[in-house]
Order: sequence, then C-alpha cells, then structure tokens
Amino acid sequence: MDIFAQVIIDGLLTGMLYALVAAGLSLIWGVMDVIHFAHGEFLMVAMYLSFWLGFLAGVDPVVSWIASGVFLFIIGALTYRLVISHCIGKSAMPPLLATFGLSLFLKNLCMNRFSPNFRLLQDTLLGGKTVMIGSVVIGLPQLVTGVFSLIMLLALYYLIKKTRLGWAIQATAMDREAAELMGIHTDRIYLLVFGMGGACVGIAGGLMTSYLAVHPEVGSLFGLIAFLIVALGGFGSIPGALVAALIIGLVEALAGFYIAPVFKYVAVFMLYLVVVMVRPKGLFGW
Repeated sequence: MDIFAQVIIDGLLTGMLYALVAAGLSLIWGVMDVIHFAHGEFLMVAMYLSFWLGFLAGVDPVVSWIASGVFLFIIGALTYRLVISHCIGKSAMPPLLATFGLSLFLKNLCMNRFSPNFRLLQDTLLGGKTVMIGSVVIGLPQLVTGVFSLIMLLALYYLIKKTRLGWAIQATAMDREAAELMGIHTDRIYLLVFGMGGACVGIAGGLMTSYLAVHPEVGSLFGLIAFLIVALGGFGSIPGALVAALIIGLVEALAGFYIAPVFKYVAVFMLYLVVVMVRPKGLFGW
C-alpha cells in the first residue's frame, strides 16, 4: 500500500508539472487556432537560461524561474510580432511550418553552442532534500515544482475567467471579428496570449532545473506530451489540461512501476488513442 501511495503521489506531481507546460500550448491553440510546434523548445530555452544563471551567477532555480518566465514571455511576444502575426488569417499550415522551423532552429542552436551533453545544477537549495508523509518519501524539488505549477495554473484560470482581460481573451477566441466590433484590440490579445504561453513554459523550465538535467532534446518529449494533454483535455480548456495532465502523470507512473519503465510512454499513447476514439474533441472539448 505504501509503495502504491508513493507511485500515485509521484504521478500526481508529474501531472501538475505537465499541466503547466500544456496550459500555455492549450491557451495558444484554443484562442489563436495556431499549432505551436516550438513550445517544447521554448521550455528548453527556459531550462538553459535557469541553468546558466545558476552555474555562472549562483542564482538558484527557486529564484531564477522569475527571470525565465519573464524572458520567455518576451520571446513569445516577439515570436508573435515577428513571425506569427504575418500568418494569422491564413490557413493552418503557415504558422505550423513557421513554428516547426523555429523549433529546429532553437534546438540546433543550443546543440551547436552548448553541445548535446546533459547539464545538471549541483548543490541547489532544494536538491537532495526530501519530505516524509507517513512512509512515503517525496523529493522536495518535485513537491515544490508540482505544487507551484498547480498554483500558477489556478492563477491562470482565474485570470481567464474572472478578469476583464480574460473576458477579452475569451471573446477573441469565440469570434475575432465580433470582438473587434466591441472595441477589443485582438492583435494585442494575440500578442499577450503568445507571451503568456511562453511564460508558462518559462516558469516550468526554471523550476525543473532544480532536479532535471538540461540538454538540447529535453523539450521534445515535454512538447509531445503537452500536445497529447491538449488533445485529451480539449483545446483551450485549462481545467481540461489539468485533468488530462494528472491522468497522464498517473498512467505514466503506474505503468512505469508496475509494468516496465520503457512501457510508460506506450501506455500514455494507448490511453490517448482510446480517449480520442470515444471523444474526438477531448474530455472537455465541445
């Protein structure tokens, strides 16, 4: 029973992190109808930024997540202004190809500048520390990252549902032309949404460097899982992203422990196929 509880808690904490990563993608996809292929590489950039701040300046990830969140917000906004804004209103293919090219550029840039080597921060503030809940041992970095990811996700949900900016975002997602007739600057909304999507992975990436190694391919897996979560939860649904992420985290943890570690992603993709066959628009899609 203790082992089962350990696996469940590990899965839930992983799911909370996945949810924050996927929330940014869900927001961009749901509001702008843009498939952001470079989302995982934005996470990689955030992790590299947090790593080098820690390695060169001694800034711990419990602080550097702020810098990585702000930096990725700016990168996201610039990406929209310089690239995506020229593709809006056309077919889905131009932004897809543009972000795919951006993902290749970022990945190969980091590969060239930093090499493919894995880099892990040593002696972080939370590193190596654990918390005991009964007989269950939880890594403190994983606990802090998971709980903080959940807090940020709830804050994002509050922003979308309870503020004037959030209402403007929802109106733009429903009907851009009608939103413009009501005086909403939809171009600014799109810029903010793309920036917020970047900030989500920036915060997640900054926190993750306290216990995960960074390398040029680190964003690929997280980006793929984020796409699965968005598809499972429903495009543009923050609660859907959270529920789908928790389910994927649990399936990954249970399959990895009780079947085989190499099988955990197979189980995740099998779950995705089953859900999509039953509900093609996801658990919370309409």
